Amino acid sequence: MKRLFNLRIPLLLIIATLCVTSLVAQNQEFRAPSYPLVTHDPYFSIWINNEVPTQIETTHWSQKPMPIRSVVKVDGKAYRLMGKSPAFVPAAKLTKSNLSATQTTFSFQQDGVEISMNFLSPILIEDLDMVSRPLTYVSWEINSIDGEEHNAEIYFEISALAAVNTRGQRVNWQNYESGELQVLKVGNVDQPVLEKSGDDIRIDWGYLYAAANTSSVNQFFAGRSEDAIVSFVESGKLPGINNEDQGSRVVEGQKVLAYTIPVTVKATGKTEKHIMLAYDDIFSVEYFGKRLEGYWKKKFKNMDQLLTTAEQEYTAIKKRCDAYDLNLNAEAESVGGKEYATICALAYRQSIAAHKVVKDENGEPLCFSKENFSNGSMGTVDVFYPAAPIFLYLNPDLIKAQTTPIFQYAESGRWPWPYAPHDIGKYPLGNGQKYGGGEKTEDRQMPVEECGNMLILTAAIAKTENDASYAKKYWDTITKWAEYLSEKGFDPDNQLCTDDFAGHLAHNANLSVKAIMGLASYSLLCEMQGMKIEADNYMKQAQEMVQKWMKAADDGDHYRLAFDAEGSWSQKYNMVWDDMLGFHIFPEEVENKEISYYLKVQNRYGLPLDNRDSYTKLDWILWTASLANSKQEFNQLVAPVYRFLNETPERVPMTDWYYTKTGGWRGFIARSVVGGVYMELLKEKLK
Repeated sequence: MKRLFNLRIPLLLIIATLCVTSLVAQNQEFRAPSYPLVTHDPYFSIWINNEVPTQIETTHWSQKPMPIRSVVKVDGKAYRLMGKSPAFVPAAKLTKSNLSATQTTFSFQQDGVEISMNFLSPILIEDLDMVSRPLTYVSWEINSIDGEEHNAEIYFEISALAAVNTRGQRVNWQNYESGELQVLKVGNVDQPVLEKSGDDIRIDWGYLYAAANTSSVNQFFAGRSEDAIVSFVESGKLPGINNEDQGSRVVEGQKVLAYTIPVTVKATGKTEKHIMLAYDDIFSVEYFGKRLEGYWKKKFKNMDQLLTTAEQEYTAIKKRCDAYDLNLNAEAESVGGKEYATICALAYRQSIAAHKVVKDENGEPLCFSKENFSNGSMGTVDVFYPAAPIFLYLNPDLIKAQTTPIFQYAESGRWPWPYAPHDIGKYPLGNGQKYGGGEKTEDRQMPVEECGNMLILTAAIAKTENDASYAKKYWDTITKWAEYLSEKGFDPDNQLCTDDFAGHLAHNANLSVKAIMGLASYSLLCEMQGMKIEADNYMKQAQEMVQKWMKAADDGDHYRLAFDAEGSWSQKYNMVWDDMLGFHIFPEEVENKEISYYLKVQNRYGLPLDNRDSYTKLDWILWTASLANSKQEFNQLVAPVYRFLNETPERVPMTDWYYTKTGGWRGFIARSVVGGVYMELLKEKLK
């Protein structure tokens, strides 16, 4: 939401995307618009926008270059596995590209061997240790398919661009041994820790690490890519590290960290090798003047400790992630079908990687979202609200770690308004709301939106945990926000909602539903604390508002976008909480009427957000689909979203704002809100 930064999709990239290799097209059921590779937080986030990894270079989610390249030699012949450079080296024959919740794998067949290159980011949501570790494993599995032995050697490099904001910044590197590991490290010479904030920027402080077991690698290098990769292809040797090049700009020869790994491929059986990529950002965020470290540092004193432990645990973590991916896929498929499960798998790493988990002064977790490709806001309420289903389903502690900063801010004495804040700053500097009027004016605030969001999420936490003690900690603030909705919520004045890119709107029927759900949520929280009189009072208000709403929003065979807009319509995605939280205050006929109408007006690539334009929000479609009272209707609304992801010609990390007639990209990429696709799974959990 909010203001966009500029992005240009090169024409050649679009043409290449439309001309996908026929071999892959024939062997793949699903072609993601972009494949997550290294996905940990808004800075350490690397993607490849093609299912053929040799046709394009990898990028940061913001689409700035951040190359990862790999070459394999099979019996002396070199082939590219990832990256389009060096151009004179032929690409290995790709057979399949596959992704699951925590992994992306590219499979090749070449000269009698089968090669799988795997990226594993073990961000297991239920485990705060694992989800906060900024470490990805890159592995290669090679086996003979012709019954013969082969000699192979793997080359891998990652660009120092992963440690700077711009190509012109200067870097230094180190190489050293740490126990059984050969470690390479690179970072900005200047180290401007937490000195900038905003959206279209990358980290330029801290250090990128690459590490491999000394028994696996035979050569390592830090310096110019053009020196290393060509030397490997031509001679099998890497040049010596030229420390005279220290302190030069990344752009000069494209600075990289690189390894070579020899592999003896037996006639039978598979051989696997791996390396690790990690990032130590020193301090992750600033929170009201205090610099906070990543939560992983609660367990590990430094990066060397993390690398050592991660190396020791690799086999166990890989097995754990394999099982996790299979189980999550099975759960999603059981409630929503195969296409729904695929959407959930694609959304998993993207949603988590748009957050940073840090430890506060007491060592407790706080989780901050970054409003990617929008305006860079930090801890935005109407961003973690749509993303909440993935966390409520898999680990409610992480949604509490997102709502807590908002409660603390509201109770700090700095926030002057009687409604909830929109954000706590601009990432990674959380020193007070920056959006709209902030703490100074009520310009472009979202009072009904954010109050409703916070009350609903607090009730959802209580429902999920069967315990309202979290709400009790902030009860006075929650009560104040409920009173605000009681007075202002039913017929909102001309104000923004989370769909603020569409502009201000008065008498917004869907926003009114949110206020009603917020009041019902407060009633539930009262009831769970034994406050029966208050619970009955607020539930009665919500019920009376529903009756008024049905009359004010009625437009024959559907309900309106705004109470005074005859002939209009919109997705009523906020209504999904009515049944999920056990309120049941909207008659089932309201949901059925809306779903029936949506099925009439949806387009090839999904249901538009409302009647004003053909564009939509992907997350809201999945929320709206969960209003359906039959699997058939749910699948009818989900199928066009799957089709969009599979067919859109614009290859970027999963967008949530696109045109439903053409599949064209409207805006927003790599955002956390896609965690909202887990709503149907959450619905099943709360039954």
